[in-house]
Amino acid sequence: MIRVGVVGASGFAGGELIRLVTQHPGLELTFLGGSSNIGRRPAELHPGLRLDLGLTLEPVTDDLADRCDVVLLATPAHVSARLAAQLADKVACVIDLSGAFRIRTPELHRRWYPKVERHAELADRFVYGVPELVGEQMAGAPLISLAGCYATAITLGLAPLTLSLGLDLKTVLVDGKSGSSGSGQQLRTAGLHPFRNGAITPYAPTGHRHAAEVSDFLERSKPGTVGSLTMSAYGVSHVRGLLASSYVLTDDEVDARELQRAYLRFYKNHTFVRVRRHTETMIPVPDPQAVLGSNYCDVTVMHDPEGGRIVVLAALDNLVKGAAGQAVQAINKRYSLPEETGLTMQPVMPA
Repeated sequence: MIRVGVVGASGFAGGELIRLVTQHPGLELTFLGGSSNIGRRPAELHPGLRLDLGLTLEPVTDDLADRCDVVLLATPAHVSARLAAQLADKVACVIDLSGAFRIRTPELHRRWYPKVERHAELADRFVYGVPELVGEQMAGAPLISLAGCYATAITLGLAPLTLSLGLDLKTVLVDGKSGSSGSGQQLRTAGLHPFRNGAITPYAPTGHRHAAEVSDFLERSKPGTVGSLTMSAYGVSHVRGLLASSYVLTDDEVDARELQRAYLRFYKNHTFVRVRRHTETMIPVPDPQAVLGSNYCDVTVMHDPEGGRIVVLAALDNLVKGAAGQAVQAINKRYSLPEETGLTMQPVMPA
C-alpha cells in the first residue's frame, strides 16, 4: 500500500482528497495535516464523510517521511511554498495542488503570486501539468505541481490545436465561469448566499492567473504557438463545476471535420477526457453538471467560419478533475498504476 498524507485536510479540496484516497484500493491514508483544526476528526469537518479512520488533524512535523510515501498539499500557495521546501528530499513524493510552483517563469510568477516566495532551484525541480499531457514525466517524480482548475480545462481544450495540429494561435480569448467552491472556505462578502445565489459575478474580468499558467506551459510546448491568451472569469451560483470557453483566432487554414478528428485522435487513449459533439445529448454539452462528482473533462471543438474563429468548450468538476481527482491520477502516474484506479466513479446528474 502507498501511504498518503493530506495537508490542508479541512478545506473543500482536502475533503475530496480524503474521500478519493480512502476508496482507492492501493492507497492508505496515514496522515491528516492542518493548522486551525488540530485535533478534529475528518467527520467533524466534512459532514458527508462518516469515516472512522483513527486520524485527527495534526501539525506538519519533520517525521512525516516516516509516515507517508506521498504528501498532498491542499494548502494556500504561500503555505505550499514553505512546506515543499521543508518536505522535499525527505518525503518520496510531494504533490502540490496550489499555485506555488505552477508558473515556471520567475517574472510571471512574481506578477501573479507576489506574496509567494519560493526557491528558484526548487521550482525548477517540479514536474508541472495535467496528467494527460505530462504523465510520462510524473512517473517516479519526487515533486509534482498540478494545474489549476481553470488551467486544466483550458489546457486540455487547446492542447490538440498546438501539440497535435501545430497551429499558431494568434489570439485566444477565454471566458470562464465557475461555482462558489472554487473560492474555498474563506469568508467573503461577495460569497454570501444573498449575493452569490443567482448571480453572474465578474470577479476577474481583465485577467486571471490561470491564464498566465496556461500561457507559460504552452510557450514551452511545441510545435504550435500562442500569441496572446487572456481570460475573463465569472462566478456563478453553482457550487461545483466550471466551464472554460476559449475563442481562438488563427491565420492557419482550418477544416471543421479535421478539427474533430484531431481531438478524437489526441485523446483516444485518455479515459478522463471525453471529446463530445455539442448536440449529442438532450442538453447541449459540455455542461459542468454532466461531469459533477467525476474525474472527467468534457471537451467540444467547433469551427465558426463566419467569425473566423475556433470555439473550444471544456467543462469539469473543479474539486475532482480540477483538484483532488487529478491528484489521485498523478499518484497513479507516479507509481505506474493503471490511470483509472480509484477514479471510476461516474458523474452524478442531476446534482
